[in-house]
This record gives sequence, structure tokens and C-alpha cells, in this order.
Amino acid sequence: MRSKRIRDIEDYIYDNKTVTLDQLCRAFDVSKNTIRRDIKELVLGGQFKKIYGGVTVRDNKHLPPFSERNISNLEAKKIIAKKAAELVDDSDVFFIDSGTTTIHMIDYIKHKKNLTIITNNLEVMIRVIPYENIKLITLSGELDRNLLSFTGDTASIVLKSYNISKAFMASAGVSVDGGVTNSSTKEYDIKSSAVTRSNKVYLLTSQDKFNQIAIMTYCTLDKLTGIITDSMPPKDITEYMNAHEIELFIAK
Repeated sequence: MRSKRIRDIEDYIYDNKTVTLDQLCRAFDVSKNTIRRDIKELVLGGQFKKIYGGVTVRDNKHLPPFSERNISNLEAKKIIAKKAAELVDDSDVFFIDSGTTTIHMIDYIKHKKNLTIITNNLEVMIRVIPYENIKLITLSGELDRNLLSFTGDTASIVLKSYNISKAFMASAGVSVDGGVTNSSTKEYDIKSSAVTRSNKVYLLTSQDKFNQIAIMTYCTLDKLTGIITDSMPPKDITEYMNAHEIELFIAK
């Protein structure tokens, strides 16, 4: 499966720092044209750069720890989460994505009745514990301490068995050409499965994510029901949203 191979290539490059195309061809038993296509996708994420005959890791290859990302732009994240919470109805079964914006939704839905949350987000799991009105379904997998989420093939397999009314998603970048993108290849299958299994898909994103492209596209913009943000998106994105009847929610 191509998405898994790209994740494996990413890990291989991180382990070896700098690798040649020939090395990658041998390690993954694929053609040079295939490796070039995979490397092109990895380079778009900004974590790697091409060099003559190969690829190397950029110095800024790692995401900041969850604790650092969580305090960055905190007020904007809270007002976006509050706006997203308005879209949650009593008796909803919904997915909350990993991320530092989606976690704040719990503060604004705790009074609603008979909710069911499905999540791989450890912080969401912890915040939900006091509220008996919220049923919690967690995804299995391995804990990524940097993301504070559970990742892996078993998580996406479990997710595919549920029918979900709404998904509240996070991203590292949003653009017309790149779609909705993410910096962690480990979460690709989970995010794409959540989008596929949900009747409505809402993206929570701050204005700094617009027209940014991270390493992997987990869904195209036309799969979104709405975008919840703190400022008007750029013209090309708003025109695309209007053409595809994607709702825009500006949090104040």
C-alpha cells in the first residue's frame, strides 16, 4: 500500500539522515521512478530536502511537543473549538481528531445529552472522564507521546466499523491544490477513515494554516461539510468553498 510505504520511507530517512535513491530502491524493492514520486510527496511536507542523487532530513524535521503546540495561539484555538461545539447536537456520535484545537471542544459540550465521542486523542479521553453524559469510544494502537494520540493500523481498522454522524478534524495545512494535509504520516489512515465514515466533516483550523501544505493529504477540500476558523480564508479557498457548497464558520 503506497501510504504505508511512504510512512516507512519517512522512518528510513529519519534513521539514516541522508540516503541515495539507489538505497531506497533496494530497501523497498521498487523502481527509481516510484521512489522519485514518493520522495516528491515527502519533500512537499517540508521535513526533507532533495540533494543530488538522494534526499536528506531538514534540521526542523520534528513537530514541537504537544505541550508547546497547545499553548501556541491558545485563544484562537478556544474560540474555534467553541464555534465547533455549537454544531454538536444531543445524541450525536462523533469523531474528535487529535490536535491542539479539537481538545478544547470538551469544555463547550459537557452540558449536552447522550453524546458518544470516538477518538484517538489522549487529551480528549482524559478531559471526558468526569462527564457521565458522554460515552467514550477509544481507538487502539501505540501512543505517540509527541502527538498525544494513538496511532497504527489497528486504530484505523476499529474506526472503520463505526457509523459516525460528524467528524471534527485538525490539520497542519489547507489549500485548494493540496487539500487537507497533516504533518504526521502515522495518523494518515485514521484521519482518512474518519472522513470516509462520517456523514458530515468539519475542519477546525486557524488562519495561519491556509495555503500551507504538509506531508500528506488525508482528504480533498470537496469532502468537507464546513470549515471553522478565526478569520476569512484567502480568496482562492473561499471561491472553492462557494463552488462546492462548503459552509464557512468564522469564530469571534
